[in-house]
Amino acid sequence: MDIFLFCFLASVLATSQAATTPHQIHLLRPQSGSSGHHVHGISCLSWRLAVEVDNIRDWDLVPAACENYVGHYMLGHQYRKDCNAAMYVALQYAKSLKLTGDGKDIWVFDIDETTLSNLPYYARPENGFGAKEYNSTSFNEWIEEGKAPPVPAVLKLYQKLLSLGFKTVIISGTSEKYRNVRISNLKLAGYHTWEKLILKPTSESSTTSLVYKSAIRKELVEAGYRIIGNVGDQWSDLLGTDTGNRTFKVPDPMYYIS
Repeated sequence: MDIFLFCFLASVLATSQAATTPHQIHLLRPQSGSSGHHVHGISCLSWRLAVEVDNIRDWDLVPAACENYVGHYMLGHQYRKDCNAAMYVALQYAKSLKLTGDGKDIWVFDIDETTLSNLPYYARPENGFGAKEYNSTSFNEWIEEGKAPPVPAVLKLYQKLLSLGFKTVIISGTSEKYRNVRISNLKLAGYHTWEKLILKPTSESSTTSLVYKSAIRKELVEAGYRIIGNVGDQWSDLLGTDTGNRTFKVPDPMYYIS
């Protein structure tokens, strides 16, 4: 491991574990969770891997047998290590590029489980880690609290990208009516500037995420922007059209958005 990788990972891990800073996602669980439970003949660990690489698609809920495993993963060290590794690769790619300097080189970010983490919400017993039906009312109430912490590795990447001269664009399926609270929450979490923050109009509420985000990216490209990198937690953030030169996925085995 080279010295830069060691310093980068050590810095992000220290940030994510510091209970006295706003960069903590949620209290870590000491256990790793049991991956020994099986779903359709495969272990929960293998189920999570299949989800991450998009071999299992269009699933509605985390299998009940795997909810505790997913919870332990998300609140344990491995999730944070996996985020660190993904964002380290993204940063190495970004550092290898020579920007044009015209302000049109952009990096696209998602919000939920990418720039911001909803783990404090899912860690509440009544919500759980993906094995219960999605409750839009309670989740929107959580959004309105405006207290979602950053995903530390993504925040670190964001800060480094700004120092390298990238502009950032945030595209989210969050309803436009939550713009003010989302802006406040992003800034509270450490995301202090962006080229554009694009939220989903009510008129497009039935449009799938893949179609909606592809259309937005197409508009950006037509406006002269070059999408150099793209970070999201869902494959629908990273597939479709005008996805960018490179895409980077952070893990999220809690839900699937088409």
